Amino acid sequence: MTDMKSPPATGRGHSNETGKERQGGKKTSQAPENRGRTTISDSVVEKISAMATREVPGIHSLGAGMSRKIGAMRDRVPAGRPGLTRGVSVEVGERQAAVDLDVVVEYGVSIADVAGEVRVNVVSAVERMTGLEVVEVNIAVDDVHLPDEEDETEESEGRVA
Repeated sequence: MTDMKSPPATGRGHSNETGKERQGGKKTSQAPENRGRTTISDSVVEKISAMATREVPGIHSLGAGMSRKIGAMRDRVPAGRPGLTRGVSVEVGERQAAVDLDVVVEYGVSIADVAGEVRVNVVSAVERMTGLEVVEVNIAVDDVHLPDEEDETEESEGRVA
């Protein structure tokens, strides 16, 4: 941290510094919102990506087969938190992020169209909310949900007596 060595601004003798602050006797060219550092956790980008993916029509769920089954069991545990970010992994740098998604799509939708919509939605949400540049959104379609298949949650609720 740097010490402020200049006297407090009183409005006298600072007329040539329009909008600039003095720090250690030197003018700073950065606006206050650009001073300091903001770090964004991987888990933040994962949550944003998961929510943006789920908003796209044609997406049934996130996660590969085994992770969905383990996650469904974990969701049933009392006081357990639902796996919102199941099927999402990210790499976050200082200014860029890359997103990997495992998805299950609804039967009958165009997978290419759904994947394109997911990319647009994820890039838009992550860049708008974090300011990070999303360099890629990789999508692995792991399954197709058929209309007559039961969800894990419906199945578990049916077994509870």
